[in-house]
Amino acid sequence: MREAALFGSCPRCGARTLFDGWIAFADRCRACGLEYAKFNVGDGPAAFLTLGIGTIIVALALWLQLAVEPAWWVHVILWVPLTIVGVLAGLRAAKAWLLVAEYQRRAEEHRHEGSDLT
Repeated sequence: MREAALFGSCPRCGARTLFDGWIAFADRCRACGLEYAKFNVGDGPAAFLTLGIGTIIVALALWLQLAVEPAWWVHVILWVPLTIVGVLAGLRAAKAWLLVAEYQRRAEEHRHEGSDLT
């Protein structure tokens, strides 16, 4: 499962076809035809990464401010790019990991035929 998340590999056949861009999933695997669209990864990985990386960045920024007291622009130049890179780099792996976990547990988007009204 780690290999699929790190390399963007299809959970069924192992081909590196999971992504169709940096963080956008492909519609389906070009090798085995597995439809990635039926899995619902949602915004969970983005929310958790933003909170986690944000916590780390704020702690480091506070430490730097208290230890060295740099000018405000040093914080901007240092922390804004690190936050963006950290979230985007982690987002790819987190989204892939969640899709692979859903595949292994046979979880997929709910399809409902008919009406709930009786």
